[in-house]
Amino acid sequence: MRILHTMLRVGNLDRSLSFYTEVLGMKLLRQREYPEGKFTLAFLGYGPEHSNAALELTYNWGVEEYEMGSAFGHIAIEVDDVYQATDRIRRLGGKILRDAGPMNAGTTIVAFIEDPDGYPIELLAAK
Repeated sequence: MRILHTMLRVGNLDRSLSFYTEVLGMKLLRQREYPEGKFTLAFLGYGPEHSNAALELTYNWGVEEYEMGSAFGHIAIEVDDVYQATDRIRRLGGKILRDAGPMNAGTTIVAFIEDPDGYPIELLAAK
């Protein structure tokens, strides 16, 4: 067994695609519209889906905003250097929730950013 993808509902697909490809460096793996269901699915990731987990962005046509649930935590992305990644994301206009630094009660270097729909993303140093 393996994790295939995580799905997020987004209010503006173009804005979210720009964020995940330009700011976080993911590749658009595939995208398809479903006119009968009035939604579009876009799958992004850092490698082919047959060997890597993907992020599925679901855009329900005409829905611009969603309420954040209290059960969802965050998406975690491994980066080479959390400090450099945070600086780059800031320069590209990304929202920083927590600057790079040691985690609470530990030594692992982490940072938190936010995507255009308000989903938190944790940046962790590669081990």
